[in-house]
Amino acid sequence: MTGQVEIICIGNELLIGKVVNTNAQWLAKRVTTLGLAVNRVTIVGDQIEEISKAVQEALARKPQFIITTGGLGPTFDDKSLAGIAEALKKPLEVNQKALSMIKEKYRRLMEEGRIESIELTPPRVKMATLPAESEPISNPIGSAPGVLMKHEGCTIVALPGVPSEMEAIFDASVAPLIKKAAGSNIYFETSLEVDGIMESDMAPLIDRTMHDNPYVYIKSHPSRTGEGTPHLELHLSTTAENVSTAKNRVTRTLMQITDLSQAKGGKIRISKTK
Repeated sequence: MTGQVEIICIGNELLIGKVVNTNAQWLAKRVTTLGLAVNRVTIVGDQIEEISKAVQEALARKPQFIITTGGLGPTFDDKSLAGIAEALKKPLEVNQKALSMIKEKYRRLMEEGRIESIELTPPRVKMATLPAESEPISNPIGSAPGVLMKHEGCTIVALPGVPSEMEAIFDASVAPLIKKAAGSNIYFETSLEVDGIMESDMAPLIDRTMHDNPYVYIKSHPSRTGEGTPHLELHLSTTAENVSTAKNRVTRTLMQITDLSQAKGGKIRISKTK
């Protein structure tokens, strides 16, 4: 599958290594299990030009979805929407629906005694300033709404960088869109642990098995090298039009790689199936 989903993670803190990019891993896993493929993950800093360029380059590859994370807050370095607007050649404007969402959020916070005022200060209004013709997405945890945009057949979703907020918005509002686009596609995976075979000796066995089973991808992960018994985890995965096809593909592939590994002297253990 090609041209499906691209993820763009935005933030200087990612580029300098201050923050581990767990959002990319979480999103890639969720998108994959929902039945679409992630074709690329890009990281850029908090510069409008860099954000715009990343979005334009992604659009040129014609994915179904572009998902961005980070840069939706009230501070000066939250520039994601300005960068996306520049890429789409759309003006930024105060979105009244987003403004209402933010005002309601601060009203509840004041009732809880967590803030003193619901005044829509410029930083708060900034979170409601969206590219023209975009749709705000409710944020059940934080203040900044997510943003949904359409452009030439691509759905662009901008999500906050705070993991709990990003995950909550994705599961509530984005996952249904991904699942609908995936249709009946089902992702299925299993893992096989192999002791006693070096990765270099396993490589031709994997190549042969993938040649015979072209719809299943096998990735090897060595966990012990050097002295001691070699240990590999083989991850098998496929996306198919229904559960039965997916399971049959993986089961057939699993049997073949198991037989080849055992013939090579490997000791086998199936670790997990999903």
